[in-house]
Amino acid sequence: MTAAGGASPVRGGLRLAGAGHLLLSTGVFVIALFGVGALWFQAAPLLRWPLLALWCAASVAGMRAPWSRRARGLAWGPWVIAVLALAAWWSTLRPSHDRLWADDVARLLQVESDGRHVVLHNVRNFDWRSETDYTARWETREYDLETLASADLILSYWMGPHIAHTLVSFGFDDGRQLVFSLEIRKERHESFSAVGGFFRQYETVLVAADENDIVRTRTNARGEDVYLYRLGIGRPALRAMFLGYLDEAEALRGTPQFYNTLTSNCTTIVFDLARTIAPALPLDYRLLLSGHLAEYAGEVGGLAPGYSYAELQRAGRITDRARAFEGSADGFPRAIRTGVPGIDGERTR
Repeated sequence: MTAAGGASPVRGGLRLAGAGHLLLSTGVFVIALFGVGALWFQAAPLLRWPLLALWCAASVAGMRAPWSRRARGLAWGPWVIAVLALAAWWSTLRPSHDRLWADDVARLLQVESDGRHVVLHNVRNFDWRSETDYTARWETREYDLETLASADLILSYWMGPHIAHTLVSFGFDDGRQLVFSLEIRKERHESFSAVGGFFRQYETVLVAADENDIVRTRTNARGEDVYLYRLGIGRPALRAMFLGYLDEAEALRGTPQFYNTLTSNCTTIVFDLARTIAPALPLDYRLLLSGHLAEYAGEVGGLAPGYSYAELQRAGRITDRARAFEGSADGFPRAIRTGVPGIDGERTR
């Protein structure tokens, strides 16, 4: 019997139990997906398929366990053992500096600084004719931080309009530019995988490079679409941001770290450094959809003032100018900035 207008307590209890079972099964499924990715990207090739088969069998048993009262104990056992084994194995994976690296990430940036003057060893200045045809060149460069004059946000689109690689280029009074880029540190046999970046497939490297190298390889050699935006920040903030990159380089040099597609990537480092200057900067979905990062920067007052985002984006597209440039490397920074709002000599409002 049920009360008039009320629901059966038994039926309500069954619904609640069913919801709990569904939640447990969903949790097991999510863990199962992580395990499949971890084994696919990290297990030894000869063991990959056998381990995947065992993991999937244990996961299926775990997903069925909440729904089977009689077999629940038998099903949970193999799944718990599989999860503990996966966690123990995962904890043994360690980042390293000692691998056979691809040429463009073979060296780590090394910093010497007395607070005002910095000497940077292993600044990359490759001459790229194609992605596989290049002349490798690593340089030592000196900078006076008192002459640090500007910073530009550079977004290089390689996978549609929503995902871009984020770089920051610092300019000095003498016209030189130095670009910082947090990247995966590929081994010679590896290529980039955004999914693999979730599963400790790559270490992290902070590259300091000449614009004629790191920008032209993206516009010309890789065929990416590149945009440049002048950041509207003063010299004290510029210096703090520049030194933040140097601190990150030294930290990575001392302790290798894994790259993570979501939490430790080319965009998160820019946001983290910006937050040291402006702690109130809000979190935003565009930190994940990095192709829209410039729009976010404009909304929080970080780009050249007096322009709509559409104007900044249109004038900031440097792809065609970079591909058309045929002068000396020293002239490349000025050529790609022609017409970019906020650059000295351009119109302001």
